Amino acid sequence: MINRELSLLNFNRRVLELAVDESIPLLERLRYLCISSSNLDEAFEVRVASLVQQVHLGVGGVGECGMTPPEQLERVLAEAHLLVADQYRVLNEVLIPAMRDAGIHFARRTHWSKRQADWVRDYFLQELAPVLTPLGLDPAHPFPRVLNKSLNFVVTLEGLDDFGRETNMAVVQAPRSLPRIVPMPESIGGGAHDFVFLSSMIHAHVDELFPGMKVTGCFQFRVTRNSDLLVDVDLDEDLLQVLQGGLFERNYGGAVRLEVADNCPDDVADYLLEKFNLTRREMFKVHGPVNLSRLTAVFDLVNRAEFKFAPFTPGIPRELHGVEDIFAAISKHRRILMHHPYQSFTPVVDFIRQAANDPKVVAIKQTLYRTGKNSAIVDALEMAARNGKEVTAVIELRARFDEAANIELATRLQKAGAYVAYGIVGFKTHAKMLMVVRREGDELKRFVHLGSGNYHAGTARVYTDYGLLTDDRMICEDVHKLFVQLTGLSRGIRLKKLLQSPFTLREGMIERIQREAEHARAGKPALIRAKMNSLIDESIIHALYAASQAGVKVELVIRGICSLRPGVVGLSENIKVRSLMGRFLEHARVFNFMNDGQNELFISSADWMPRNLYSRVETCVPIEEKALRTRINEEVFDLAFADNVGSWELQSSGEYVRVRPAEGEALSSAQAILLGRMAQAE
Repeated sequence: MINRELSLLNFNRRVLELAVDESIPLLERLRYLCISSSNLDEAFEVRVASLVQQVHLGVGGVGECGMTPPEQLERVLAEAHLLVADQYRVLNEVLIPAMRDAGIHFARRTHWSKRQADWVRDYFLQELAPVLTPLGLDPAHPFPRVLNKSLNFVVTLEGLDDFGRETNMAVVQAPRSLPRIVPMPESIGGGAHDFVFLSSMIHAHVDELFPGMKVTGCFQFRVTRNSDLLVDVDLDEDLLQVLQGGLFERNYGGAVRLEVADNCPDDVADYLLEKFNLTRREMFKVHGPVNLSRLTAVFDLVNRAEFKFAPFTPGIPRELHGVEDIFAAISKHRRILMHHPYQSFTPVVDFIRQAANDPKVVAIKQTLYRTGKNSAIVDALEMAARNGKEVTAVIELRARFDEAANIELATRLQKAGAYVAYGIVGFKTHAKMLMVVRREGDELKRFVHLGSGNYHAGTARVYTDYGLLTDDRMICEDVHKLFVQLTGLSRGIRLKKLLQSPFTLREGMIERIQREAEHARAGKPALIRAKMNSLIDESIIHALYAASQAGVKVELVIRGICSLRPGVVGLSENIKVRSLMGRFLEHARVFNFMNDGQNELFISSADWMPRNLYSRVETCVPIEEKALRTRINEEVFDLAFADNVGSWELQSSGEYVRVRPAEGEALSSAQAILLGRMAQAE
């Protein structure tokens, strides 16, 4: 199999490829560079940190990828060095010159005019110096605790201070509240979009922080730490309180990477490595700001429409055009499918808003994994609780890097009178479920929304996901049972239509994969199509290999990590893997099985990864209407395998090759086609 960490780095390399694609607007290309950098940060914080722990603990053995943990770590670090070098090459040799030609300038210290230098000094003294704290290093002032991914400067000095102390080293920490990119007034910079790096300002005037001393060097650095939050919860402990106690310490986990300026002398770099207990292989010398992801601020600071993707208005499903009563629309059509972001997320918000104000609604139950700030969904839940509805929110407090926001969310809803549960200890609640119980005549009727993406209006504008509104009695009954399972105690729950992790989803997928293999052996046409973010689970991969050997055609659309190795003769020659990249983040999970003409198709909240299949609560929802199955197959798979603009094909070597149009072939972009079909230009 392909090593998952190397596959992850390969994904970030594909993101970086978009940064040099001249068919993409300039500032969007800058954003792709930032995303590549931010993704790499998270890879070090979680995946590389895990490998480091395995090596320290002496975990041995050769994995399915054919390497031991030390060998994996060595390969991953080597590939990361190559990726980082390419990121800064793209910044310095491609994007900065292109932005300069477009009138967007980064004023470098060596090129400041006198007016610019004077303005920078005034800005430093008024805005920066008051919040910067120089830390001299001596026996009474030990090396400070350095916050994860924060911007810092190591300063070399000569001379004696007022107390007669001779120190030759200091650290200056830049608070996260400070902007990393500072716009210059047009009267100073000479253009409408002139910027200066915060690091340049500090470099130029760091001596102001050490009056009377001679500054001999100033070098930016950043340390990345293990940020995987592990909590040990006893049955009688409050998960919220345990997490609150652990969040602060996450910022000071074990160091796994050091980034320093490329002009940092070896003796200074070695000093930093010693302080963070790292070696030279974990050190990355960079030519530019140590945190490229903060360059994304330029995207918001430059209001130039020609350098950004054209805005659009998401469409509304035809079943909801002009509809005021969403419950009546669901009852009429039974199933309403939405494909975000091409179609609007607003109907989901309207669904819960109407429920919050409808006197016939008696209860609302919802899972919340990530919601974003100022969430209309959360506002509606709070309103419903204050209106006397029975509101139950199952909030996953351990959603990685959203823990603090979800703790605040839980507290807010509890104050409004909602019942808040944190799911099941040891199993993250990742399912996307919303159920409304409404009195209609003499009976209570359930309406549900199920989806592949989060209840987050912001990501619904940039992540591709499917959502289903339905009053299907069996699906609603299944969702009811799942909420009982999540909030109470139960045993032996049997679902009629939904598949669920950690109980029936993996087995259900393998059973269907094996069924396709049986059809192929019987001489029948057999096809498996699956789309997801990542494919890692070994049992499913081996089942797909066996299906390929039986003659099943397998088409996979995997955005990110893929451990399956396609195209290997005698093993996987019938498997094709594509990665689709572009304006939107491909996030939907869709699984389709031909089933001898009785097609089965599911949308799901789960990838085929061990964490989704074994240690999370996930849902997998059948799409039973033939017209909807046909639509999803065409939107997800037909368009992806016809795409020659934003798709890459995985080779048996583990490398990805970008798909290019053949001579005379028309350009075909899956995302552009769906935008044109469902959305409206603004």
